[in-house]
Amino acid sequence: MAPGGQVCVLSVVSGEVAHSGAMDTTRTFSPRARWAVPAVAAAAVAAAFVVPATLGASASDDLPSVSADDLVDRMANADRVPVSGTVVYTARLGLPDVTVPELQGAGPLDLLGGSSTVRVWSDGEDSSRAALLGEVSEYSVVRDGPEAWTYSSADDEAVHYVVDPADLERYEELSEEAAEPPVDGDLPTPSEAAELALAYARTTTDVTTTEPVEVAGRAAYQLEMRPQTDGTLVDRVRVAVDAETSVPLRAQVWGVGDDAAPALEVGFTDVSFEMPDASVFDFSAPAGADVREVEVPLPEPGALEQKHPDALDGAEGVTVSGTGWETVVELSDVDVDAILGAAAEGRLPKDGTGSSGADDLLDELSPSDGEMPALPELDTRALYEQLTTEVDGGRVLTSALLSVLVTDDGRVLAGSVPPATLEELAG
Repeated sequence: MAPGGQVCVLSVVSGEVAHSGAMDTTRTFSPRARWAVPAVAAAAVAAAFVVPATLGASASDDLPSVSADDLVDRMANADRVPVSGTVVYTARLGLPDVTVPELQGAGPLDLLGGSSTVRVWSDGEDSSRAALLGEVSEYSVVRDGPEAWTYSSADDEAVHYVVDPADLERYEELSEEAAEPPVDGDLPTPSEAAELALAYARTTTDVTTTEPVEVAGRAAYQLEMRPQTDGTLVDRVRVAVDAETSVPLRAQVWGVGDDAAPALEVGFTDVSFEMPDASVFDFSAPAGADVREVEVPLPEPGALEQKHPDALDGAEGVTVSGTGWETVVELSDVDVDAILGAAAEGRLPKDGTGSSGADDLLDELSPSDGEMPALPELDTRALYEQLTTEVDGGRVLTSALLSVLVTDDGRVLAGSVPPATLEELAG
């Protein structure tokens, strides 16, 4: 997915959370949530979106009251259950329309615009399947323990991800919460979005419960997180939690500029907690499809822990300013032309960007072979100029939840703050 994904999502939903009671946020969130959602959020800031109808309605059932503490505790300690259903992912960030004919056909880049429909299945353990549905094509991600497949019918290409044989023994020794090898182009679920938001529940956000709602025909509680500052573009985050299973059914993020509909939304439109048929998780590459084999080294213990932007501060070429929702990450000595040129060829820069900090982020986000899957050659310079606006000393990308300033002297500043904040910091 797009370079800078972790910076983007950490700026969008990383405000640390606090409220009038004690909240235990020491739960270890699933490794998949730690890398999948950042990639999706990064993709979401790259295109224009139509205004969506929000998912869900007022709850028809009267539910017993529950405190924010209790609701978070229920989510953190809920039993893992099988789940299947239809998920709709929608974003409206107020960016210019950058429809690219070369990107037609179902694939992760569909998440760059409009609303996307994803069918999901999980056995509640280590097998899952997600299918992104296009008008005439489909993109699928199938997982089974230490291996996974992605398949694009538009490209007729399958990618098989397996844990490096040298790491298989260690994989077997690790708990199921500790080891899921990353897959490029994974697809979002409400649970992953909710886990990412709650992972930062500490000190700069008010957390409350709001009125119950009905999502996908099920009664749900709502957890609301509001930044304790007016210096951010994020107005609030809401997570709808199934009253019976405590599974997140929907996650929404509102920007301060539009109260009518969320800027980002991912939620079920229909859902079942019955065990899917085992055949759903079987995958064989279609006859004639191109197949790539990718060996994924197992990360070292602790390497998958989601890092707060402050953890980047002090790295060469990286400066972090502000706190909580007003955090801004600045990279220096970034060779934007090199990044744009590499992206135009469907790869990440091999010769570095000039910034050690930027290179570290690109290395962390890049596939093992340096190639970004399913990306055609694009006029990235024209795309960059269309997405950004010229300002004094550089160019700025402005969206409902994120601002990015690229300066003429090779710095990149990003945060969930107004563009004027970035320009002031850049001097």
